[in-house]
Amino acid sequence: MRIISGEHKGRTIQVRKNFDARPTTDYAKESIFNIINNHFDFDVIEVLDLFSGTGSISYEFASRGSKRIVSVEKDAQSAKFIKQNTILLKIDSIEICKADAFWFIEKCRNKFDIIFADPPYELPNLQDIPDAVLKADLLKDDGWFILEHGKQNTFEHNPLLIDKRTYGSVHFSIFKKL
Repeated sequence: MRIISGEHKGRTIQVRKNFDARPTTDYAKESIFNIINNHFDFDVIEVLDLFSGTGSISYEFASRGSKRIVSVEKDAQSAKFIKQNTILLKIDSIEICKADAFWFIEKCRNKFDIIFADPPYELPNLQDIPDAVLKADLLKDDGWFILEHGKQNTFEHNPLLIDKRTYGSVHFSIFKKL
C-alpha cells in the first residue's frame, strides 16, 4: 500500500501478513482523490474515515494536508496499526477511535466536510450506511459522503446521490448534503 500524493507521496506502508481486508487499490484511490481535489481545499477540511482498516484513506487525507481526520476502526489490531503508522509518519492530524462505525455514527456530534466509508463489501447492512450517515446529520453544508462498495450495491433511489464511479471492481457512490 502506498500514499499517492502530498507530503508523504510514494511512501509505502507494509500491511501485516494476517490482515484480513481489502485496501482500496491505488488506481481507485488516485481517481477518487482527483475528484475530491476538484471540489475541496484539502488544508481546511475535516474528514471522518469510517471502517478505516489499514488507514490508507486517512493517511492520504493527512498527506494532502487535511487539518483533522477522525479514523474509526473497531478491530483493535487495525487501530493499533494505524496509530503506529501515524507515529512513524509523524502525522498528528489523525485521531484514532476504536469503535464500531454504526455506534460512532449514532453517538458523534461533530460535523465533517467529507465522510468516507469503506466497509467490508459483504457487510450485511452495508445498504443502510448512507441513510444512517445522512440521518445523523454529520456532514457540514455542501459536505460529501463517499461510500466505497462492490457492484452488488446500488443507491440510485437515494435523492442525495450526486455521482457514482467505477474503477475495476471498486465502486464509489457520492452523496451530498444539500
